[in-house]
Amino acid sequence: MTMEVLELANYFRKIALEQSINPSQVQSVAELFAEGGTVPFIARYRKERTGGLDEVNIIAIRDRLDQLQELDKRRQAILKSIQEQGKLTGELEAKIQAAETMNILEDIYLPYKPKRRTRGTMAKDKGLEPLALLLLEQNPATDPLAEAQKYISTEKDREVPDVAAALAGARDIIAENISENAAARAELRKLYEKNSVMSSKVLKGKEEDAIKYSDYFEWAEPAAGAPSHRILAIRRGAKEGFLTFHIQPDEQQAIDILFRMFVKGNSAAAMQVQAAAEDSFKRLLSLSMETEMRLEMKNRAEEEAIRVFADNIRELLLASPLGQQSVLALDPGFRTGCKLVCLDPQGKLLFDDVIYLHKEDEAEMKIRVLAEKFRIQAIAIGNGTAGRETKAFCDKIDFGRPLPVVMVNESGASVYSASEVARDEFPDKDVTVRGSVSIGRRLMDPLAELVKIDPKSIGVGQYQHDVDQKKLKNSLDDVVTSCVNSVGVEINTASKQLLSHVAGLSEKIAAAIVETRNENGPFTDRREILKVAGMGPKTFEQAAGFLRIRSGNNPLDASAVHPESYPIVERIAADLGCTVGDLMANDELRKKIDLKKYVTDSIGLPTLNDILQELAKPGRDPREPFQLFSFADGIKEMTDLKIGQKLPGVVTNVTNFGAFVDIGVHQDGLVHISELADRFVEKPSDVVKVHQKVEVTVTSIDIDRKRIGLSMRSKPDTSGEGRTQRTSPAAKHHDNTNPQERRDNKKPSRHENDSNNPFKDFFKNYKI
Repeated sequence: MTMEVLELANYFRKIALEQSINPSQVQSVAELFAEGGTVPFIARYRKERTGGLDEVNIIAIRDRLDQLQELDKRRQAILKSIQEQGKLTGELEAKIQAAETMNILEDIYLPYKPKRRTRGTMAKDKGLEPLALLLLEQNPATDPLAEAQKYISTEKDREVPDVAAALAGARDIIAENISENAAARAELRKLYEKNSVMSSKVLKGKEEDAIKYSDYFEWAEPAAGAPSHRILAIRRGAKEGFLTFHIQPDEQQAIDILFRMFVKGNSAAAMQVQAAAEDSFKRLLSLSMETEMRLEMKNRAEEEAIRVFADNIRELLLASPLGQQSVLALDPGFRTGCKLVCLDPQGKLLFDDVIYLHKEDEAEMKIRVLAEKFRIQAIAIGNGTAGRETKAFCDKIDFGRPLPVVMVNESGASVYSASEVARDEFPDKDVTVRGSVSIGRRLMDPLAELVKIDPKSIGVGQYQHDVDQKKLKNSLDDVVTSCVNSVGVEINTASKQLLSHVAGLSEKIAAAIVETRNENGPFTDRREILKVAGMGPKTFEQAAGFLRIRSGNNPLDASAVHPESYPIVERIAADLGCTVGDLMANDELRKKIDLKKYVTDSIGLPTLNDILQELAKPGRDPREPFQLFSFADGIKEMTDLKIGQKLPGVVTNVTNFGAFVDIGVHQDGLVHISELADRFVEKPSDVVKVHQKVEVTVTSIDIDRKRIGLSMRSKPDTSGEGRTQRTSPAAKHHDNTNPQERRDNKKPSRHENDSNNPFKDFFKNYKI
């Protein structure tokens, strides 16, 4: 067995142990990725090979394999560097091969790493290394003063003027050796991880400018338990030049660790080593360990912030769709008027205009006429400025029939309206019309419309601008792809942006599908997709099961049954003496199916059960049915609120410190984590989700600072009218503190689909 295969086997065992699954499952996932598989396809259509792993497991395996590959690349680079120095021994190579983390690997490499000129290297250049090694032995018989006398020199470039200089140089060498000792660094790392304190202070003279960071002017807490939002808030304050912050353990505890490891006894030589150990920590290790800890805490905070953002985006993308209905959409406005558009059930723009609410009779007449002319089935109103007033105006109109009026979250609509995607869709319309179209389409199908916008612009994140943007993009891409493929895409109506998120499809192929559809008319059979330019068998395999043709020749094309499984369904129908259509329409026929009869080497009961479910509900939308929601009557401004009021609301953002809720007054209120339930809540996402309808109680109102405190507890504390809401420090400068600023963000951004497959060459030259 080759070394490469052994390394892969080690990868699989390690990841399996971390995820509590079998190594064979990890191997299967890696092989499927190497074959060009995508996460949705592997999770949905290769359950037999993976043992039923879900998308979360599969993504974790993919990312961990990538990390281990990066670790091995660094390992090989280090081995090569030390080999070229002629210092690689069998023992050292074994240590390097056994290193399981990047930190351990770098600790081992540190003494051999090419470095700039230091006090230690300068002392070595003066020939003081033998003295340092002698002192390190700490022989009670060694007289440091007498030994140092031997190294006094007036030689140019090696000048050591006296005994004190010789001993100082020797201590510098010892201090550097200690700072590069892997075992010492490992022990200190444990101390920093468990017992360090994160503290921050305001920079002198910055107090007035840094008022939003006032909670951190004198702040300290255990670093191990610091929540991600607080870490990122303090880091932001430091980056903006308002705060300084440190992560440090008790200094004497750290120095004592070094004393225990390196100081032997109390001889004169040992005292020199003790002084060197103390200097090593204060001058070298404390800075190195703090830098490492800062990075570690940043990574931890970023992972949590990205997870929160990803969870929120998932809930927003999977919000209930109204469905294919004719919609009149309004982008509210006082001064410039309300931008009005009429859309057909496929979201096509039929008409656009502007109405002015202060011209009540004219505006009402226009809306009633358009509603009748275009057979409008629902009215969508953006929730920005004048949104509540516009909804109240529409609610009063008598249409002679029920016509729901729905407030729609317009966050990111302005980003879409100024984007290349919008310009491509509506080259002859201005940004106001494009924004109104986006509002209307969001009501019809939030997922189909929101995929056109960079997820970072949707505004449901937590410090999303402070985290690693590549990691954030990768995570959000995974979420968008997961949502799109879990719902499925109607190929004959989908935009190229939506199609580009289907498993296996690139932006280029998505555009080719739309072009083919426009030129030749709608697809009537999934197999016709193979005629699209760039669509090969592998791409078709990945994408076909997630593409729907609802009025096609084959009823299975409207379902999530993969074309590769059509023969099995046809066989089942033949055995029952009926057609596939009969099988899908008749529950009694399906009850007669004995799935065990159809198990093969490649298709087992997991896939057969999925097929049976699809036959019962072909192409079932996993999203919840649409439900109308209304804010409380008479509540339009913060001045309308009263302490103790119970109000309906919609969750707009979930963070680590609580949830923001829209109660219809232009300013989201905060339900602090301690107010989310009558029980202890570890994570707000365990209790609430974005877009969830909730009932809240007003617990505090601060009109000057535009803050509303809310509670979801059964008996909230509502004493003390007008008191300051109870927020965590980070809430003061959270990205959603002013939702209107977020909604008005005009910066265009384009979502880029990254279809690179890092595992295509994973098994190159490997045989398993």
